Amino acid sequence: MNSDPWTDPDPAPGDFDADLASLAPELVTIHDGDASSTLRILVSVEGEDASRLQRIADAQGKKPGDVVADLLRAADRPAA
Repeated sequence: MNSDPWTDPDPAPGDFDADLASLAPELVTIHDGDASSTLRILVSVEGEDASRLQRIADAQGKKPGDVVADLLRAADRPAA
């Protein structure tokens, strides 16, 4: 199978296997995780862009962060 650095996952599966195998078992803890957890990303918008974002949010009755989230979801959809 050919590898394509532009589309292959990075890191690729197995990239850290040797490093993980070298860890002492007492240093490794496994956690189930929390399905209700969230991730917060800080986005800086300044000047006219900040005013534009606030104006769009106000017009849609949303918070500026919700408008940014909508943009991210729209950008992630496949092109028609």
